[in-house]
Amino acid sequence: MTDPVRRPLDARRANVDDASVPLKGLDHVNIRTSRLQLMKRFYIDVLGLTLGRRPPFDFEGAWLYCGEQPVIHLVEVAETSDAAAPRVDHFAFRAASLAAFLRHLNDYGVAYRIGKVPGWNTVQINCQDPDGNHLHVDFAAEEPLAR
Repeated sequence: MTDPVRRPLDARRANVDDASVPLKGLDHVNIRTSRLQLMKRFYIDVLGLTLGRRPPFDFEGAWLYCGEQPVIHLVEVAETSDAAAPRVDHFAFRAASLAAFLRHLNDYGVAYRIGKVPGWNTVQINCQDPDGNHLHVDFAAEEPLAR
């Protein structure tokens, strides 16, 4: 397989209103982990995702669903050094019932930080999964913050 041709992005040619790339939303995040069972429990128990159908790959893993969509693909790997593994800065979900979600995180002992997005109607609950991946769950800013 050959490397794709890479060209520098020319911001002058970018058209923000161009609908030629009809993205509809984030499809999934693929996470490599040496702690498959712990990661499954986090995403199922803490975030409420469900374990679902997965193709019969020749490696262990799990697909976790939000409704009908498999949004987290876990791939089991042997322990690897942090330097060798690719990094994702973070990924996010949108949700409702902020107060209930905060109680739920507290019940599971999950540390989190609350952030407000400047100029947007969004409150972010930032936390980490057991492998240290940063994720946030976004809520409408008018939802109560009661913990």
